[in-house]
Amino acid sequence: MSQFDSQLTSLGWDHNFEEKFKQAAGPREVPARVLADFAAEYLLHDGQRTRRATARHVDPAVGDWVSVEGDTIQSIVERRTVFARQSSGTETRQQVLAANVDVTFVVAAATDVNARRVERYLTIAWQSGAMPVVVLTKADLLASPDEALSELETAAPGSPVAVTSSVSGAGLEEIRRYLQPNRTGVLLGPSGVGKSTLINGLVGAAVMRTREIHESSGEGRHMTSHRQLVQLPGGGMIIDTPGVREAQLWEGEDALAAVFDDIEELGRRCRFNDCAHRSEPGCAIKSALADGTLDAGRFESYRKLQRELKSIAARNDARLRIEERRKWRNISRAARTRIRP
Repeated sequence: MSQFDSQLTSLGWDHNFEEKFKQAAGPREVPARVLADFAAEYLLHDGQRTRRATARHVDPAVGDWVSVEGDTIQSIVERRTVFARQSSGTETRQQVLAANVDVTFVVAAATDVNARRVERYLTIAWQSGAMPVVVLTKADLLASPDEALSELETAAPGSPVAVTSSVSGAGLEEIRRYLQPNRTGVLLGPSGVGKSTLINGLVGAAVMRTREIHESSGEGRHMTSHRQLVQLPGGGMIIDTPGVREAQLWEGEDALAAVFDDIEELGRRCRFNDCAHRSEPGCAIKSALADGTLDAGRFESYRKLQRELKSIAARNDARLRIEERRKWRNISRAARTRIRP
């Protein structure tokens, strides 16, 4: 294997991406992976060096494999996984935050464990197609992380939970193992939970800027201003993202079944298949809420996320219908123009 191929492999290149690249790339185009998105231009690695490039007619995301000619990105190699959310604002559009991610690390600080927020981020993680892992950071700030760990395990049944401390180094080797040998992870969580500090701990150097922790809250201020992919010394890569103020979902209602498997299982025990879990007799969910085996906050979180996903699907269907009608109107106008004497 050449040095070029070896370096591409260390970036996650494999036979599947190679085949997809060959199907779409021109004769003078070479593959490269997007390391950082600076809005006007992108930082790439083509297996030999890092380089900057602009994009033509495409909108790459960090983690994408792209075809490059000169200093221009020509196309995006078909993605294996897509880490996306609904774009902020009122328009229903997909915003791709990262691509070709193998593991999504949902990060929560030990000083501020919010189960409802974790459930929302886990839903986004499952929608991407990547394996979710919950990471508890700043464990050294608690006398015992047991209570926080228990809350996370309840919010994320079936997903592994890693307890970490960038001060002591606890849990960092576990995170590294998830990324061996050439896998890509992404950190998902709000500002201040320690994502950049976690990357510095994994790399063993201050490659990401951080600010000092606030004395009273134990929270750091977020410093990352753009998404970027960082290679780890022992193999594997990790993508940091700016704090996601609006953790908007995208399409994929099936993701709820993975996050809320306990509620879905209860729903299958209801007397009626179309049970709305309100006033119907024989409702297993109502019974679980009444006897305390199902937390009311968790069930309300499930219902809220379910409503959001249905609303997104309905708005997206309407948008697609409008775009389809607009396309056919344009085709019809063009046809009338051609046959006009």
